[in-house]
Amino acid sequence: MNEIRNIYCVGRNYAQHAKELKNEVPTSPFLFSKPTHALVETQGQEIRLPNDQGAIHYEAEWVVHIRQPYEKGMSVDELVDQMALGIDFTLRDIQSELKKKGQPWLLAKGFKNSAVISPFIEFPGIEACKQVDFSLLKNGEYVQKGNIQEMIFDLQTIVDFAGQHFGLGKGDIIYTGTPAGVGPIMDKDHFALLWGQKKLGECSVIFANN
Repeated sequence: MNEIRNIYCVGRNYAQHAKELKNEVPTSPFLFSKPTHALVETQGQEIRLPNDQGAIHYEAEWVVHIRQPYEKGMSVDELVDQMALGIDFTLRDIQSELKKKGQPWLLAKGFKNSAVISPFIEFPGIEACKQVDFSLLKNGEYVQKGNIQEMIFDLQTIVDFAGQHFGLGKGDIIYTGTPAGVGPIMDKDHFALLWGQKKLGECSVIFANN
């Protein structure tokens, strides 16, 4: 896997997902980050997740890799060279408590192995990506399906926002948000990430004290 620098994640970027969690639909991009220690590439392996911090939910996402430093006016097709699919694992009970307190989400989003990612493939351009659905299978059944055309904030808006507020450079990646259908995981669940009909990655999860 390429050396990854910053991991940016877009929250509530699909209207139906925001509604299913009873969140307001945002009017401007809402970003948070994960530490690089959270990142793990799918290789068909078992991935360890904590078993003592409440419910964990899966959130499948389209992920892009930045190939050069952002400058104002750059297009997505100039900035992005590779793409992948990922799962943003979330400690949902902890996140709910953090929301009530108005505190940052890091404890709920940044734990080890919480940023699962498939191997990267070549980015074919934004228009080509709009023609393909991505999906998540849990134990062989479809649980999430989305298309980037459904995003509230398109990728150009996201990279402009991130680039201007935080900076974007070579090796940064962006998890672009999850469609509706998120739900809890169980010990030994198996996940597969599909781009169209092509499987980009798969893994299983096991609960353990990390």
